[in-house]
Amino acid sequence: MYLKPRKIMSEEIERTEREDLFSKAVKAGKRTYFFDVKSTRGNDYYLTITESKKRFGTDGKFTYEKHKIFLYKEDFEKFMEGLNESIEVIKENAPPIVEREAYSDRENTSSGSDEVSFDDLGK
Repeated sequence: MYLKPRKIMSEEIERTEREDLFSKAVKAGKRTYFFDVKSTRGNDYYLTITESKKRFGTDGKFTYEKHKIFLYKEDFEKFMEGLNESIEVIKENAPPIVEREAYSDRENTSSGSDEVSFDDLGK
């Protein structure tokens, strides 16, 4: 069976352009969070939150591991309540925050030294 290549119609391009209304990237250590406001065909708005993490493969090349959630406006209130409650529990009960740089160094080296070997990347 032969399938013709699909042409992108101007209607699809217009819809794609209309879908992306706002985007905000937040870099946090080794992760980047993307907050994207989009619209549906019915012009209803929703939010996608994407966590992107750079990962190194055994071949030394890197890829991005991504996790995405979709949050619809009817769920905003419950989501914010859950998020705020969770953050309060952490603030009240977690040990003091360690400097990010020191934490990253500890996370990257298993021997406690500052040297990082490319051989360690596959482990």
